[in-house]
Amino acid sequence: MAGTAQIELWLAEKVATQVTVLTAPSGIHYASWGETRVSESDIERLVGAVPAALAPALRQRAYYFVPLAIADTGENLIAPAYTVELGDRAVCHRNTAFGSTEAVFLSTRLVEDRFGLAFEFFINVAHNFVEAAGVPESFSTLAWSQAEAQVRGETSQDAWETRRRAHEPHPGSKSPAANTIDERARSSFFESSFSDALAIYMLSLAVDFDYHDLREREYPLLAAPALAERLRHVASLFPANSGYEFLVHYRRKG
Repeated sequence: MAGTAQIELWLAEKVATQVTVLTAPSGIHYASWGETRVSESDIERLVGAVPAALAPALRQRAYYFVPLAIADTGENLIAPAYTVELGDRAVCHRNTAFGSTEAVFLSTRLVEDRFGLAFEFFINVAHNFVEAAGVPESFSTLAWSQAEAQVRGETSQDAWETRRRAHEPHPGSKSPAANTIDERARSSFFESSFSDALAIYMLSLAVDFDYHDLREREYPLLAAPALAERLRHVASLFPANSGYEFLVHYRRKG
């Protein structure tokens, strides 16, 4: 394995000039550079899972799959290969801009498997879409109806916390205003829960996985029937591309 001293870190802008940015049939722009350890066919499969209906909002985005995006510097630096030392300095992704293009550099060597890389890619796509296009009102209505019904759990720490804050009464108040909805927190909840649902939906198109693989310790996962309802709604808004299929399977006990 090459030592750190032998690996020259590249400016993200330089990397962008050295690769050809491809456009998937769905309209998503992407490229691969360096020793990513991810096959071209696997990257094509991930990028191809992004529904074409999302592409207009992402037309100024480009996703670069690289070995490592370095975090501990003011410059956007990319490592063409992996070492343990460089891995300790890297982050899952870094954003940078080239003129009118918003580039997202994804570290392929910081994740252990295809599942991890896929989810990192899709959650970035989902957040980028929300930044550009916002949250569909119909999804917000669905998610809030579930919150009002006190459906168990959520899809991420952010969604869990913002949902809780949206309902949290003002400390020490005994007036009816204590139950007033925190609109800022509710808006953040809509953004987080939609980004999560959109990412999980795309993940389901590209990779077979168990929902409980997404479990984290800090909060309970959203009840499976409620998640399925959100995913079916997302699928109705953004149908799967040709060659991809959306299915929800329930595991039966016994």
